[in-house]
Amino acid sequence: MDDITAISHLKYRYLRSLDTKQWDDFRDCFVPEATGDYNGLEFTDREALVSYMRENLGEGFLTMHQVHHPEVEVDGDTATGRWYLQDKVIVPAFQFMLEGAAFYSDRYVRTPDGWRVAHTGYRRTFEITYNLADLPGTKVNGPGEHTHV
Repeated sequence: MDDITAISHLKYRYLRSLDTKQWDDFRDCFVPEATGDYNGLEFTDREALVSYMRENLGEGFLTMHQVHHPEVEVDGDTATGRWYLQDKVIVPAFQFMLEGAAFYSDRYVRTPDGWRVAHTGYRRTFEITYNLADLPGTKVNGPGEHTHV
């Protein structure tokens, strides 16, 4: 597999494991000294970043993170990536939903176990919040719940 494909798979694994709350898989996307900066919310290492996500996007939070339009550049055993993010966070218990967009700026390093994230973060281009009570007829189904039509 070429490096750009491998880095793309890493980014997709990062997003999938975040949204499915597979925290060990999410943790494995990073080197231990990885840093993060999500629109000013900063992390100085992998453990702090993963702990924050586990505690603040855990059970009861429905999330969707999608990236597209990758711009990945490889230079030996390091690489950079820019991705266009579209995300959604739903918290049914609080009748809350957030939708937004941002641009990720990532740095990657090649390790004996493959490419890993050395730094990740994004800057928002917009964010919209909703009170689900203001959207008549809205029904939110989480994992394992289905509406049969």
